[in-house]
Amino acid sequence: MKVTYNWLKDFVQIKLSAQELADKLTMAGLEVTSLEEHQGDFLFEIEVTSNRPDCLSVIGLAREAAAITNSKIKIQKSKSQLKTQKSKKESQILKIQIEDPKDCPLYTAKIIRNLRVGPSPDWLKKRLELVGCRSVNNIVDITNYVLFETGEPLHAFDLDKLGPQALMVRRARPGEKIVAIDGEPRALDREILVIADKEKPLAIAGVMGGKESEVSFASKNVLLEAAIFNPVLIRRCRQKLGLASESSYRFERGIEPERVEFASWRAAQLIQDLAQGTCVLAQASGITRSRKKSIALAGSAVQKILGAKIAPAKISNILRSLGFSVKRRAGNNFLVEVPCHRQDTRLEIDLIEEIARIFGYENIAKTLPRIVPQVMPEARREKVRFIKNILSAAGLNEVITYSLIERGALPGLSHDYSPIEIANPLSREQEILRPTLLAGLVKAVSYNLNQKQEYVNLFEIAKVFSAKSEAAPEEELTLGVVLCGTRSWLVNQGRLKEEAGLLDLKGMLETLFGSLGIKEYAFVLTGPDEAGIYLGKDKAGRLLRLKKEILDKFEIKHKDVLAAELSLDALLARAELKKKFAALPMYPGIARDISLVVKEEVPVGSILTAIREKAGPLLQEIQVTDLYRGRQIPPGYKGLTISCLYRADERTLTEAEVNPLHSAAAEVLKEQFSAQFR
Repeated sequence: MKVTYNWLKDFVQIKLSAQELADKLTMAGLEVTSLEEHQGDFLFEIEVTSNRPDCLSVIGLAREAAAITNSKIKIQKSKSQLKTQKSKKESQILKIQIEDPKDCPLYTAKIIRNLRVGPSPDWLKKRLELVGCRSVNNIVDITNYVLFETGEPLHAFDLDKLGPQALMVRRARPGEKIVAIDGEPRALDREILVIADKEKPLAIAGVMGGKESEVSFASKNVLLEAAIFNPVLIRRCRQKLGLASESSYRFERGIEPERVEFASWRAAQLIQDLAQGTCVLAQASGITRSRKKSIALAGSAVQKILGAKIAPAKISNILRSLGFSVKRRAGNNFLVEVPCHRQDTRLEIDLIEEIARIFGYENIAKTLPRIVPQVMPEARREKVRFIKNILSAAGLNEVITYSLIERGALPGLSHDYSPIEIANPLSREQEILRPTLLAGLVKAVSYNLNQKQEYVNLFEIAKVFSAKSEAAPEEELTLGVVLCGTRSWLVNQGRLKEEAGLLDLKGMLETLFGSLGIKEYAFVLTGPDEAGIYLGKDKAGRLLRLKKEILDKFEIKHKDVLAAELSLDALLARAELKKKFAALPMYPGIARDISLVVKEEVPVGSILTAIREKAGPLLQEIQVTDLYRGRQIPPGYKGLTISCLYRADERTLTEAEVNPLHSAAAEVLKEQFSAQFR
């Protein structure tokens, strides 16, 4: 929105310099993107957000300037000086017909006769040219001037070029065409709203007038239009025709009825003053007033939200300066009536925002918010957020995929072959509710690989759906994880690369289980490339390498995709998030290693479990420190080195205590797994 300094001063007394005013407007939420001096005036270019259509006018910006500078705005009633000569004959000439009130809630028309069309005075030309509008003639210039001043688009038709009797606001008919004032012919259809007489379209409603009915220097009588059109309809029309204008820009953002009447009389007044025209008829059809609403505002809420004490009188003054009506209630509470031009203000928090920006964000003291320490999350939502943080810290990226998928994506990814079908799917890709997260995740992997990503590491927490019960479909909160590609690190010798594998994914899940305090878990092989995930004795999910036929379906070539899916409901049920402080050990431990060779198919988890059970409570830590396959190891076998740390909390252990335990643990491995020691 462009506006000049002197134009603003027509409505508000401003003692600040142009630069000072620009700074204050920016701090109040109306960013001044540029300020330039032109012909003894200053031109502001202001970024107006979509929720503030009232600021797409000089009066709207003047109202903001008045509030910021603690001044009063000066707006005259546009009808006060206007001379009208109404007659029964004129009232019979014009009838307004609106096909659908939803398309056009309000339409006003004024007939102005015996005017003189000519060049505009220099002051009017200068103001329009400064805001980027070309001068045409005094009538067209007045409609543009009032548009910028009030924010209400107007249009003037040459009355003598219109057909008799009725003016219609209707949808265009198939096959109709119009030549707009830009000289370009355009085909119309039912999606486009037009202003028409009995014979033809005269204008594209809310966007642009027609060439055939435009005002020229030969015009003597005009019909002045001011209206409200459906914002959605205007937006679609503008997009369809590729035709944008200052009018469509404002109609798309919404206009209140009170502004229409004011702007129409303001333009009629200027036409009388500058073109000696006489208004002989004024008609309106539709809703002429908005329903006003009131909002309760608590003074305590202002202080709570802003962290600043603002006196009740100051609160009232700020809101009144912006056009709100304020009634003081008991206990520093207020009842605030919202003016018609502030349709964006609906809630108490909106009023508090208005108070903050006019009071000045720089006047609100910088303080730290009060934080109530919480060791661990308690609510379910907080636990899910906690899990997401753990997974992100493990190097995964969160994604959100569609709940609706195509049926063809299921084979190989889900064992649910009776999914919930959509009765009327929008497309083939949205046939069923997903019984698994993997379909969406693998599709995301494919997309990222096509974008030349070398390493794709994704997770999603969302619901899956199944028809296990005939009574009602079931929903289950589920975690899905996928890895694919090559990770790389920068090291001293250069870049180190490593292909993602099942053990990487298993390690991430173990990190998650450890952070959630889950100790009883296991990964049980169910095939060469798949394992069940058990929490206690219950199966909660699976870990797998996707088969080639699945990857081909998603157009993933020459890559492995590792995936995991488990029930988050089961995970949360077993999570123990209460942490206990444990003192650092006071006594040293004794470390012992076991180096052994076992058959390839022997699970390492089973070996570790056997050692823990035999060694007893003195065994505090156990981990695999080496895995070896090579010349010294026979084919079909693997070499392991397992490190054990023994420690007691109340004393220093002796060799005599540790050696028997360690030997017994080694003997168990020999008995149960036919282990050979190295």
